[in-house]
Amino acid sequence: MKIKRIVVGALETNCYIISCEGTGEAVVVDPGAEPGRILRATEGLKVVAVVDTHGHYDHVGANDQVKEATGAEVWIHPSDGNMLTDGNLNGSAMFLGTPVAVPPADRFLREGEIRFGRLSMEAIHTPGHTPGSASLFVDGHLFCGDVLFRGSVGRWDLPGGSLGELMRSIIDKLLPLGDDVVVHPGHGPETTIGWERRYNPFLTDGTSVV
Repeated sequence: MKIKRIVVGALETNCYIISCEGTGEAVVVDPGAEPGRILRATEGLKVVAVVDTHGHYDHVGANDQVKEATGAEVWIHPSDGNMLTDGNLNGSAMFLGTPVAVPPADRFLREGEIRFGRLSMEAIHTPGHTPGSASLFVDGHLFCGDVLFRGSVGRWDLPGGSLGELMRSIIDKLLPLGDDVVVHPGHGPETTIGWERRYNPFLTDGTSVV
């Protein structure tokens, strides 16, 4: 497996290209902006899916350009599906001052395996930042969108967010994956489950939020 990270857009979103080195098949995770840079990074690969960890505009803004150039399907959890086509729901109207919509998903992402090349990626529903936030787990690597960051957690104060749900997602679904798991968040540097378990103040201060 090979992982490429491309930081895109004004909010410095981490877009990831995950590829099977044996077959060249790949998925693009969270193409938020700058489709030209993303597509250049996929040269020589067969992109089979665009997977959105959630529906905020800074993670989906280049969906249509990447889809058109590669022929890949766009996947998102059904609870965030309407965010793609509604600029008020996806946050663009609030943060950009004008609503931005992208085409609807081709397929809904549900919990279970996604196979591409010789890789098997598990989709895990991790609501809290948005109702349909999903994390992707493959070969000891976790791509969690805006659920968990190094030393912090995702925002829960936006429409559809819930701190209780967010913490339940992290504690019940992500921490059990194991301390050695490498976490690739939607913004900022990578971390590990073990580091977050020990040092993330949301997980160590002893305050119950669930």
